[in-house]
Amino acid sequence: MYRIPLALTLAVAALSSQLYAQKVCDAHAYGAKGDGTTKDTAAIQKAIDDCASHGGGMAKLSGSPVFVSAPLILKSNITLDIAEGTTLSASTDHDDFSEREELHEHGRQPFITAADAENLTITGGGVIDGRGESWWPHREEGYTRPRLIVFYRCHHVRMENITAQNSAMWQIVPYYSDDLTFRNMKILAPAISHNTDGIDPFSSSHIIIDHVLIDTGDDNIAIKSGQPNSPGPDAPSHDITITDCTFLRGHGLSIGSEVSGGVQNVHAERIHFKGTGTGIRIKSNRDRGNDISNLTYRDITMEDVQTPILISEFYPKIPPTIDEAPVTRLTPHFHDITIENVQATGAREAAVIVGLPESPIRNLKLTNITISAKKGATVQYADVASKSFVVHAEQGAPVIVGQGVRGDLK
Repeated sequence: MYRIPLALTLAVAALSSQLYAQKVCDAHAYGAKGDGTTKDTAAIQKAIDDCASHGGGMAKLSGSPVFVSAPLILKSNITLDIAEGTTLSASTDHDDFSEREELHEHGRQPFITAADAENLTITGGGVIDGRGESWWPHREEGYTRPRLIVFYRCHHVRMENITAQNSAMWQIVPYYSDDLTFRNMKILAPAISHNTDGIDPFSSSHIIIDHVLIDTGDDNIAIKSGQPNSPGPDAPSHDITITDCTFLRGHGLSIGSEVSGGVQNVHAERIHFKGTGTGIRIKSNRDRGNDISNLTYRDITMEDVQTPILISEFYPKIPPTIDEAPVTRLTPHFHDITIENVQATGAREAAVIVGLPESPIRNLKLTNITISAKKGATVQYADVASKSFVVHAEQGAPVIVGQGVRGDLK
């Protein structure tokens, strides 16, 4: 018998494994119609499952303009490829989205879910459309709406060259997940859509959000960790980098308000806001806080943003009278926050920076910031170090310094 060199054997095995993992499962081959009316749920899920059963591969949607589906479940080592000119549309039948516990609260099954999975990619140039129009009018207490995409305890996730739009609720949610990249994407929803946040990392880590345009009806990004009044323990969200993004309508680049697990090490750079409700937004309250620290924002431009900087430990509303309260497990602690190189024009109110008497904002650095607004900035219960912090206010004082402020605002 001839002996095959070990190196050659390994090379052939590696090549075979690579080809095996690149199996393409076209949804049409599993019975999908792609006619924009028929629910292709079973066919698309079979394509995903068949690829997964072979160790991974590409579940492909192409050759038709619209595939309609009820909720789908992604598996490890799967690429969901939605071709350019193709839309994966959610069913408009509300009963397709079963009620269940979701993110530790009563909710509904998301349109796309991946749970305990790894090596996931969503790409292709197409569109994922939640068709949330029929859900948006329902804002009554206790009425549940499905999210668009939830990655639950997933690792090594990539979304790129894709548009996600019109979710009934939050659009993309990494939940207790790690190592995720969102790049060269659009996330869209009309201004009238309630709670259609763009990307909401929730107790998740090592995330890159790069060259993403977000135009939604709520937070463009909201970094979270834990629910209000959480008994704990809650994992933090940490090590998140946001670069070269454009945020249009929406409520801003937010941290909070639900942060009972804490948030650390967030870096945002080269972000452009236009027509956004808020720009840099850090928010919590006494019933939902923890350690919020090591945040940096650099090279930010804003046009017609109502409030360019909002840092508040009194979400959603600052009371007219601020009283001290006992420190608890859920008391927010905001500290080590750097904001520099910010240019904002057309604002309504330059900045609102308000900490708690029992937990003031510590080590806030404001450097090389120029804001033009109708009203100036308000600061209370914060330790601030500023340099070239310039506010041009049409009405009243440029900066109103209230109680509990230490440091110079200059």
